Amino acid sequence: MSTKEKILDAALTLFSENGYDGTSVEQIANKVGIRAPSLYKHYAGKEEILNALIDSAQAHYEEMFGSEMNIGRVPESGEEFIRAEMGRIAFTIRDPVIRKTRMLLVQEQFRSERIAEVTTMHQLTGIQRMYAKLLEEMMKKGLVGEDDPALLATELTAPAVLLIAKADRQPQSLKEIEESIERHLRHFCAVYMKK
Repeated sequence: MSTKEKILDAALTLFSENGYDGTSVEQIANKVGIRAPSLYKHYAGKEEILNALIDSAQAHYEEMFGSEMNIGRVPESGEEFIRAEMGRIAFTIRDPVIRKTRMLLVQEQFRSERIAEVTTMHQLTGIQRMYAKLLEEMMKKGLVGEDDPALLATELTAPAVLLIAKADRQPQSLKEIEESIERHLRHFCAVYMKK
């Protein structure tokens, strides 16, 4: 891991634990094992570190989870859909970078307009658009009955987003939360997927 990557890793941990304002450049440098002036060789300051963190986490999330532009493979059955979505859920809940980034975003969404936009995209608009496209493709394949894909995407994603937030607050409930999300997915399939 390069020094630049170590700085981002340390900053993410500290920002997610202490908040942006509660973390100093000196704390980040100490966690990396360098002096604060050395940190400035890699980043102009804390704001640049924060922006680099957000950009890096977004790229990682879109690569592993997907996005409106990358919905992934369109499933051929309800079971394939559930397996794929549970894989995405496991990534979202368990990936340490994504979990820490989500905790950072939730804390800082009221401080920064950019963070508010990123938080809204990941918890509402972006995920709904992604699933609206996926559901629309599933409708074309005849797997899901004709309906409003945007509305179905909201019905599909809202409970999972709420349960993921609970997992961040109560990580000891992770297994129960994943089971609840799977029950929700199975219910969704039973109601909206064609037999």
